[in-house]
Amino acid sequence: MKSKGSRCALVLGFCGVGLLFESATCAVAADCGSGAGKVKDEALCAGRTADTLPGADEDYFADMDYGVTKDPAKVASLLAAYVPGIAPDAAARAVAIGRNNWIVWTAGNDRLWDRLATESRGNLDFLKVLSNHPSLKFSRDNRWQYLGLVNEPCFEKESGPREDRFGLWLDVRRDDCAPDPFENASKYPGVEIGARGKNLPVGSYYGYATGIVGLRLFPNPAFDETAQRRWDPKRYYTDPSYYNNKNLVRPYRVGMSCGFCHVGPNPTNPPTDPEHPEWANLNSNPGAQYFWIDRIFIHEADPTNFAFQLFHTSRPGALDTSLVSTDYINNPRTMNAVYQLGPRMLNALKFGQEHLAGGSLDNAQFNSHVPAESPLNQFYRAPDTVLTPRVLKDGADSVGALGALNRVYVNIGLFSEEWLEHFRPLIGGKTISPFTIANARKHSTYWNANEAQTPDLALFFLAATQPDLLAKAPGGSGYLTGDQSQLAQGKVAFAERCARCHSSKLPEKAYSFFPNGCVGPDYLKCWGDYWTWTKTDEFKSAMKAIVAKEDFLDDNFLSTDLRVPVTLLETNACSPLATNALADNIWDNFSSASYKSLPSVGTIQVHHPITGEPREYQMPAGGRGYTRVPSLVSLWSSAPYLLNNSVGDFYWSGSVEDRMKSFESGIQQLLWPERRRGDRAYMTASGKAVPGVIDLTTETSYLRVAKGYLPDLLQFLVRPFSVLKPWAFDKEGLELGPIPKGTPVNLIANMDLDPSNKWDFIPVVFKITKALKAIPSGASDEEAKAVFRDREIVDEMLSISKCPDFVVNRGHYFGTDYFAEEPGLSDEEKLALVEFLKTF
Repeated sequence: MKSKGSRCALVLGFCGVGLLFESATCAVAADCGSGAGKVKDEALCAGRTADTLPGADEDYFADMDYGVTKDPAKVASLLAAYVPGIAPDAAARAVAIGRNNWIVWTAGNDRLWDRLATESRGNLDFLKVLSNHPSLKFSRDNRWQYLGLVNEPCFEKESGPREDRFGLWLDVRRDDCAPDPFENASKYPGVEIGARGKNLPVGSYYGYATGIVGLRLFPNPAFDETAQRRWDPKRYYTDPSYYNNKNLVRPYRVGMSCGFCHVGPNPTNPPTDPEHPEWANLNSNPGAQYFWIDRIFIHEADPTNFAFQLFHTSRPGALDTSLVSTDYINNPRTMNAVYQLGPRMLNALKFGQEHLAGGSLDNAQFNSHVPAESPLNQFYRAPDTVLTPRVLKDGADSVGALGALNRVYVNIGLFSEEWLEHFRPLIGGKTISPFTIANARKHSTYWNANEAQTPDLALFFLAATQPDLLAKAPGGSGYLTGDQSQLAQGKVAFAERCARCHSSKLPEKAYSFFPNGCVGPDYLKCWGDYWTWTKTDEFKSAMKAIVAKEDFLDDNFLSTDLRVPVTLLETNACSPLATNALADNIWDNFSSASYKSLPSVGTIQVHHPITGEPREYQMPAGGRGYTRVPSLVSLWSSAPYLLNNSVGDFYWSGSVEDRMKSFESGIQQLLWPERRRGDRAYMTASGKAVPGVIDLTTETSYLRVAKGYLPDLLQFLVRPFSVLKPWAFDKEGLELGPIPKGTPVNLIANMDLDPSNKWDFIPVVFKITKALKAIPSGASDEEAKAVFRDREIVDEMLSISKCPDFVVNRGHYFGTDYFAEEPGLSDEEKLALVEFLKTF
């Protein structure tokens, strides 16, 4: 039996058994404190202050992002509208610091990812993701194609174990490349704590480069002399009984920067060989459109592991960002591209007003970081008003641009000492409480250092997020039409059907529908009045004139950033049902009072996961039920589409040719919904049915925990238990199942296991466990399927589902015959619209 487990060890959580697996957190210094609100981060424990962790100023990535920083005068001109009078050298330096923060700064989160190697019961192991050992399914040779991770320039595959890395099979820096400047331990001295500075070097607070963009290597403070004697690099790669052990201490921890999920191939200057890019072939902002999170987080990629089946529902380029601080909803979403931040900020002045209260008032604002005369000061109005872009898909992080950036770092592990006190990572089963900014400022040096760097990060995005235009890509002009009459027809279709959501240039009257942002309890009425007006001749006539202008696409964010009710979108509801940003939840401090007071959007139609039968579902209020309009900037380069990349075919190389293949399939499925994938048709609000996909397990799978991750007493009892309770144990650990092939993944993954609902879910869990236990040994898939086809059991599971919407590729029927409110465009109009969209 292969050993695995994960957040999906939810049956363990059901039975309360999950409580047995909570890992102890050992302080590495006596004065680090413990408990929520009291624990300090490692840097503060070591006596470091934020001023000792300044942002690196080397312009090491100068070739990236179209070489923007190579011309300081140009950078200064780009930033002049936001920081008047900024000198060229100062502008270029600030942008370099911001980009370094994005690509190499990990803010102490190596601690989190090391702990998650244990919390995930061995599934997630970044040291193996970095490796080239022959036993693995991947190495530097196929890392991009198989994992979708970006190979860092200046590295090559080492053919054997590295003695300078404790026998790990890691990439090695090429001799013809200068040293990585961020490894300079004299300029950037690391945090000396535990074994660092004793039997291990302290290193730099940026760690060592690894050969993968966005992952950095740090000496493990827990790798003391005892751990070093027990370390066996050969068994680490080859012996499950060795590496599947909660007590294993690895020599290094791996830290993650934002670039891990955001740096990708430059769409208009892609590498000739995607496995061997140069820095000039990479951009900081497209989003990791190609990574396979199932293969990255479950390195053995065993389809009989239900954890793999869960992550397999994430299409390439998508992942559930609430994975660690689980909200009991499997909700994979695409990584946001960061385009046109300047125009997006200007749009926020018209549509982005929000009110703050409580802990959200503690978010950093530009006013504290820029000169008094800077236009950036207008985005905060004391005492409680911000004008903010809405970054997350559900528009929840509505507290200002800097607050949105700072939250990202916590979500990937900044001050994990405190963050993990507020929930049980991955599997849940513990009441969630808010992570507070006030406490982070008090007890986290990394937080304060990061907060000091994010203004430069914002300046980087203001200077370096121009569109990637197809016309500038190699061979791109060959995909563009020269038929001006067809383009004109496409502009009319866009003006009448798309621009009301997908343009930051609108008729002036549009803004009158949202006085003072009109956020909060009255938002739905304001939205409804605006939407009704966009269907009038008055709007269409004015919008056609705007779209027809030569400069329509100049400085156009191609979104309003408005929150659209899911009742209108009809897209999968799991994203707008997310609860992390609700009042008193983990991100309470990072969402506005306005968001928390949004009204219910009403009732949506969902479908039974087994029968396909449509039924009504009442969407809750308090922030949920809305999706922030995505930008269409560089739309040609970002297919497949919708929130989860479920519409369109995926091609892996990143070449212009492959991007256009994805674009053509994606845009056709978007505008001709009858061409979408699916073995069954599901009803739309128009009364017409379209094909749709429900994610099903691809193999019979099990929930597993290897013996080495069980508590010591339970390890001793595994063998007798395997005889007495063969349905749950075998000699290698705990195993629950089988979960038959063809089971709807989210029927299991979306069950609400919040302790406050224990009297609702415990009876359901016992029924499921009893039914699984009753499956005879050697049962066929069809016999096993009976458990998850039983209408009574399925309906009871649905009764505790936090998101009972299972069709992942539905919705966004605008401009088609499946949209109830307007007639669809003709095929000729759709084809003309597609040609116009290629120019974005």
